[in-house]
Amino acid sequence: QVQLVESGGGSVQSGGSLRLSCAASEYTCNRCSMAWFRQAPGKEREGVGAIGSDGDIKYADSVLGRFTVTQGNANNTLYLQMNRLKPEDTAMYFCAASSGRLSWWSRLFSGYYTYWGQGTQVTVSS
Repeated sequence: QVQLVESGGGSVQSGGSLRLSCAASEYTCNRCSMAWFRQAPGKEREGVGAIGSDGDIKYADSVLGRFTVTQGNANNTLYLQMNRLKPEDTAMYFCAASSGRLSWWSRLFSGYYTYWGQGTQVTVSS
């Protein structure tokens, strides 16, 4: 059974940095995508950054230039480096993995992902 476990969340002041990690177990998919999503209270879940099997990474406009998605060598670990954090980045952050190949345009839509972690909270204070 595929499991995704996120870690690295916490509280930080505006302008600070955090690095999230996602460890995937029992997950082998050579042509799939992995992604980070976030959900703030009262808001819909939104895609933050996603990496496809082609290595291309798609970012949400709101985090472009501040957040970086990377993958471990075995492609079963996903990272999210978050710099210059803002209060509006406060949310629960989720790791997700697909069960098939995703097109570039679909990578930040949650409905295309099959597996999800439990999330890790990120709180940015002003």
